[in-house]
Amino acid sequence: MKKLLITGVSGFLGWHLCQLAQLGWEVYGTYHTHFLEIPDMKMVKVNLTDFQELKGIFNDIKPDAVIHTAAQSQPNYCQLHSQESYKINVTASCDIAGLCADNSLPLAFTSTDLVFDGLNAPYQEIDQVSPVNIYGEQKVEAEAGILKVYPQAAICRMPLMFGRETPTAKSFIQQFIQILKDGKELSLFIDEFRTPVSANTAAKGLLLALEKVNGIIHLGGKERISRYEFGKILVEILQLPNDKLKSCFQADVKMAAARPKDVSLDSSQAFALGYQSLSVREELEILKSTC
Repeated sequence: MKKLLITGVSGFLGWHLCQLAQLGWEVYGTYHTHFLEIPDMKMVKVNLTDFQELKGIFNDIKPDAVIHTAAQSQPNYCQLHSQESYKINVTASCDIAGLCADNSLPLAFTSTDLVFDGLNAPYQEIDQVSPVNIYGEQKVEAEAGILKVYPQAAICRMPLMFGRETPTAKSFIQQFIQILKDGKELSLFIDEFRTPVSANTAAKGLLLALEKVNGIIHLGGKERISRYEFGKILVEILQLPNDKLKSCFQADVKMAAARPKDVSLDSSQAFALGYQSLSVREELEILKSTC
């Protein structure tokens, strides 16, 4: 089997991607601080911001392809620690692209829907980027840097993702579920819209892009939905207490990083390639049946 190097396997998306990728690849996964064991997979500890370490991993493993999911992806953290997050979000990403270019290796990079300002959704791949926070700015810079050194790379703009928790990471729904189970009030935005997908669907999209895409592709879901609407479906499917679910506006919550109002992605290009996305309700029904 060919070797696939996946960075950031201790992260939420990286872990789910590994489960799926093992069906067709010999998978090598990198982690930095959060060690975990995944059956039948080789784990490699590496500081991706150290170029010599990174180069050594490529020389040792000699991968046939790379999917780069490792990132500092919390917008508020990036806003407050921009120099630290720049090293992993931009510098390491461009270094990985350079190493892939040197060896003509297929590369899929995980970007974000937050490269847009939220004023002209739904967004196509050709639409102008205009981030409103540092995390989005760093992903924009990484996209440009990667394509400059390696135009054949697949730049995958990812939407809001959810799913079951992993040994070392959670998605946003775990916090929602716990708050409601504890009988506490959960206030969700009615004026912030995304096109969410499950981590499993996102992983399938990344593997498809690795094989079929050069340049930018959107891997969003097929429905535009607010956080509050998502919460209502979650409460219904998982039969959670709903009397504490409240609606609010973005302006009601003070955050370090500005949030765009609507970064819904038009993913018709990916759908045409065979990417398949379920509705939020269908995804949550599957999640309920597997937990």
